[in-house]
Amino acid sequence: MGENAGAGVFLELRKRLQSGLLVLWRDVAKSYAEVRVTGGDSSLHIRTPRGLLIVELPAGVSLVEGSCREAPERGDEIHFRMRLNVDQHTDDTGALGSVMERLQVQESYCFHCQSCGTRVLEERVFKRVLPLPNGNWSSLVDDWCCHPDPFANLKLLPRAEDCLLGDTHLLVPRDRGCEETLTQELSPITNKMADGQNQDTPKPNRRRTLVSCKSCTAGLGEAVAPGTLKLYITEVTVRPSVGDSQFDTSLDRSLFLEQTIAARLVELSSSQSMFRFSVQASDGKAFILLWLLNSDSLIASFSATPLSTVRGDAVTSPGRRQCSEHQSPTKAGSAVKVLYLPCSPSASTHQDVVDTWEKDIGVHPLDLPLTTCQELLLVLTASTSCLPPSLHSMNSYQVAYMRL
Repeated sequence: MGENAGAGVFLELRKRLQSGLLVLWRDVAKSYAEVRVTGGDSSLHIRTPRGLLIVELPAGVSLVEGSCREAPERGDEIHFRMRLNVDQHTDDTGALGSVMERLQVQESYCFHCQSCGTRVLEERVFKRVLPLPNGNWSSLVDDWCCHPDPFANLKLLPRAEDCLLGDTHLLVPRDRGCEETLTQELSPITNKMADGQNQDTPKPNRRRTLVSCKSCTAGLGEAVAPGTLKLYITEVTVRPSVGDSQFDTSLDRSLFLEQTIAARLVELSSSQSMFRFSVQASDGKAFILLWLLNSDSLIASFSATPLSTVRGDAVTSPGRRQCSEHQSPTKAGSAVKVLYLPCSPSASTHQDVVDTWEKDIGVHPLDLPLTTCQELLLVLTASTSCLPPSLHSMNSYQVAYMRL
């Protein structure tokens, strides 16, 4: 994808900082004098030689009139800074929250395969919904406690009518209905080497029992014990049984993944003050390093490319609103801003950064299926490709926005 795939207009508003950044490529305006920014009724108006661009803002957010000022130019970009009025009662993120935040005791839920919409678990009512220990709990016990971790070699499994919440998965009891909706198979044998050992000393293999949707064969998780299912929140959707009509499969897979991960980053940073994450597959090795910078951004963008797809909210894909004289309003979407770094030897040129993160117990692991890790990396790189070139990177990291 070319560097100018998202060329046009990019806008980021920060609610907590009450400030904003506007970037225009010279395809849209050749000088500061050709651009005029004003505030409207819950909107921002950007007048360029190509026409009027209107950005709808959330209630309680507005431009401080006359605050838009020129900022230093960067290459083929024109930058403006502005100040905002933000009502103190305005929600910082506007996020709906992940399934972890929505599950309640004594409520009936149905679990669906996210890929095809098939019900895989029917009308589950949980008497207890409990969080599992933090992903770094064992490391913290080793470093800070004078006694060993009493649960180091034990599995925490749900009892009947329990739901245990991990960082990216749910543990639920298996029932008879699973025979009709789920399939199980052993994972392929892999020959992994133990750390610090040569290739002639293989590490004992651990084969996992993979759980898939019987209708579409999509992987949903694994069976961690004979009567317990581990379902990833990126592979299933959980909905209340009441009013659960036909499942809507129109939601784009990448958008679902993006919003689910973004919501979890916000929740973990808020509840546990964690901002650095290591996204890893089942082998425990880092696949992507993620650094959450902020969760209060409002994003909108327009493309100057005549053949662009009409779409406008957060910057995550090459489809943008086209700049034209008859521009319909585009809603500024809530998003989180992240730094990321791929960890595969072929993709990462900063192995020293990867090594440092792997040794830091302040980095929180996020366990996901390998295919989902790959999908997430595609989402992040697509977002980066749509940003102004001056905003693509920060030090050793790439920059991306994820919609909430």
